[in-house]
Amino acid sequence: MTRPTPAFAPQLSVPATYMRGGTSKGTFFKLSDLPKRCQVAGESRDKFLLRVIGSPDPYGKQIDGLGNGSSSTSKTVILSNSNKTDHDVNYLFGQVNIAKPMIDWAGNCGNLTAAVGACAINMGLVDADKVANSINDSTDNGICEVRIWQENISKTIIAHVPVYMDAQGKVQVQETGDFELDGVTFPAAEVKIEFIDPVDATSDMFPTGNLVDDFDVSGCGLNTDSVKATFISAGIPTIFMKAEDLGFTGTELQGDINSNSELLAKLEKIRAKGGVAMGLFKDVSEAQTSQHIPKIAWVASTQSYTASSGKFVEAADIDLVVRAMSMGQLHHAMMGTTAVAIAAAATTQGTLVNEAAGGHELNEVRFGHPSGTLLVGGKTELVDGRWQAKKVSMSRSARRIMGGEVFVPADAF
Repeated sequence: MTRPTPAFAPQLSVPATYMRGGTSKGTFFKLSDLPKRCQVAGESRDKFLLRVIGSPDPYGKQIDGLGNGSSSTSKTVILSNSNKTDHDVNYLFGQVNIAKPMIDWAGNCGNLTAAVGACAINMGLVDADKVANSINDSTDNGICEVRIWQENISKTIIAHVPVYMDAQGKVQVQETGDFELDGVTFPAAEVKIEFIDPVDATSDMFPTGNLVDDFDVSGCGLNTDSVKATFISAGIPTIFMKAEDLGFTGTELQGDINSNSELLAKLEKIRAKGGVAMGLFKDVSEAQTSQHIPKIAWVASTQSYTASSGKFVEAADIDLVVRAMSMGQLHHAMMGTTAVAIAAAATTQGTLVNEAAGGHELNEVRFGHPSGTLLVGGKTELVDGRWQAKKVSMSRSARRIMGGEVFVPADAF
C-alpha cells in the first residue's frame, strides 16, 4: 500500500548552541552541522537562519523562533575550523533583521565574540592538546588563548577563555564566576578579548582624513544644517556626535528614545547621511539594505545618572557618557564593536570622544552606558600620516544557555 505524501513538509533538526555573549544572545552553529545547501553563503542559508530566529515578523516579537524581538538577541553565528595560519577557528556573524527578510553580514558582533572561544572549545574546533596544555598543574585551572579569524571583517581577535579540569580529568570551559558586567543580570567568568589591528594598515581609521568633520545634516529634522562629527572605522564604522547637538544629554535610556517614532526617523536619516560621508554608501537610499553599519552614537562629558537597572552611576566613576543606536533602536547597554570604536576614538587626542573624556592622552576609559559602565583600553598610533589602532581590549563574559537541536520546517529554505 502506497502511503500518501504528507500535505506539509516535516521539520528538520540541526545541532545548535544558544549562548549569551556580553550583552547579546545568539544561536551558534558548526558549519559542518548545517544542511548541505546552507554550508555556503546564499539564499538557502539566509532563509534557514531567518526561520531559526523567527524573522521576518511584522509583530516584532519573533515568537516563532529563537529571537527575542530585539537587535541584541536577533543574531546568528557560524563557526568552522580555521584555514588561516595561527588561528583556531573561523567566526562568521549574521545580524538578523526582525521585521524584514534580511541578514546583514557586513560587520562583527563584539558582544558575541566573547562567546566564540568558549563555544569553539565545546564544539571541538580548538585543538584538544592546546586546550589541555592551558591547565596549570598546580591549580587545575588555566586560560586558553583562542585565536579567532573574524570572517566578516577579516580580522584577528584573541579570546582568553578560562578553563579547568573536572573531577574526571577532562578540561572544561569555566563559565561561572564573579565577574559582573553591567547589562547582564548575573555574574559569570571573565573573558578578556583583544581586537588585533582592528583597522587595515592600508586604510584610514578616520575615513574622511579628519578627526572631526563638519557634518551636513540638512533635511534630517534638526535645528541646524551642520554638526560636528567624528567618523571612525574601528571595530565597526561609527558616527560620533555631541549629545547636545542632537538635543540630548547623553544619559538617555531606551524608553526616552525607542518609543518616539519621529525621533527614530531623524536618527535614521542622520545615520544614512553619515554612511555616505564615510564612503559606505553612494546614496542615502542604500542605508536601508545595510542597517548594521554604520552605527550612530552620541557622547557627553562625565555626569551622574540612574541606569536602567536602578543603579546610580557616579560622575566621578566614569570618564564620559555614550549612547549608541543598533538596528534602529537605542541599545540597552553597548555593542561590543562600538565599544571598540569608543576605545580607539577615546585614546586618539582630537576626536569628539576624547574631548568628551577630558581631552587628555589616554590608554583606557570607563564610559557610562544605559545599563551601567564599561572599561575599554586602546592603543593608537600615527603611522605614515594615518591613524592606526594597534590593539583594543575589553572584558566580557559568556555562558551557554542551551544546547541541542533547533527545528526548522524543511520547506523554509
